[in-house]
Amino acid sequence: MEPRPAASVLVVRGTTPWQVLMMRRPGGADFAPGAHVFPGGSVHPEDAGSADQAAATAIRELFEELGILLARSGRGFAIDDDCARLRLRLQHGVSFLRALREARLEPAFDVLHHFARWVTPEVLRRRFDTRFYLTRLPAGQTVHPQPGEVDDWLWIEPREALARDDFMMVFATRGILEGIANEPDADRLFERVAALDEVQPVRPKVRQTDAGWVVDV
Repeated sequence: MEPRPAASVLVVRGTTPWQVLMMRRPGGADFAPGAHVFPGGSVHPEDAGSADQAAATAIRELFEELGILLARSGRGFAIDDDCARLRLRLQHGVSFLRALREARLEPAFDVLHHFARWVTPEVLRRRFDTRFYLTRLPAGQTVHPQPGEVDDWLWIEPREALARDDFMMVFATRGILEGIANEPDADRLFERVAALDEVQPVRPKVRQTDAGWVVDV
């Protein structure tokens, strides 16, 4: 099974300490039901027309799931009023890109920082080739979860998420959190990401042992 191209966004607020935005998927979801994840999803046909389809997917999915809009116009960066108008257009069946054009908004690709890429192991039925991006919560915007797509959401420090026994996560989500949890300063985290020359894909392998299934990275 070829992995589907996908994108996911880690939205950060605060500096020292700082938190990341996570959401819990509904129990009846096709993928990772009940798990805490970062907003994101697979590339759609409307994303494929962009110069950077993964970044376009990240922006669209973040807005559709949690109502945060990484876009700007000549007036400046989008605020809650812009987001409310866009949500209304989507509720009337207008596509995300068309709604942006009608609002004279442009996707803000420059505020997305690509820092990781994970590919689902070959033995699994549902596979994704996911690019992970880092961004900051835009000023003047608040979270508006999409009913049916999001069961719950919260701001949480990475170390706390990793320490909680009641926090179900897929392997890639946990791996991403482990990679950033030891950085106490969000500004330094963004500096580290900006200094990356290249993002190498992580391709975990799943193997069966006498003790059960084991994931190797």
